[in-house]
Amino acid sequence: MRARPFHDKQFHDKQGGVVTRHRPVQPRSSRRPTGSRSGQAGSVTAETAVILPLLLVVLTAAISVLAIVGAQLRCVDAARSAARVAARGDSLDLVRSTGERSAPAGAAVRLISTADTVEVVITAEVRPLGGALRIVPVVAVRGRAVAAREAAP
Repeated sequence: MRARPFHDKQFHDKQGGVVTRHRPVQPRSSRRPTGSRSGQAGSVTAETAVILPLLLVVLTAAISVLAIVGAQLRCVDAARSAARVAARGDSLDLVRSTGERSAPAGAAVRLISTADTVEVVITAEVRPLGGALRIVPVVAVRGRAVAAREAAP
């Protein structure tokens, strides 16, 4: 049986003396690897390469949904303001221009009038991300508002 080599470490004790401790040297094969962990260095890069495109798809979907919801809210607000103008008894041109001003670009304004109420329906086609990605489909959004006619002064 072969003797194992020792490392000597010197420490100072409380009285100021020097104490030497002997510690066995570990064989080279049982030492921890230095630098990266064995076999795991490339796995982080591979996982990132798989996850990054997925994160981009999720981000694109979230931005698309926000664009669609924003366009929907603009249609509803435009229909509400156009219905108010129509309920006052203003001209059809003023109703259309009021609705088109607040609605998304290319929106269609439709006015349905009865004896007691006016209804304004605004429809628009929205291409999320401004058409930057042709893979994202065009989405139709719609806003509708009904207002009671005001009595003529």
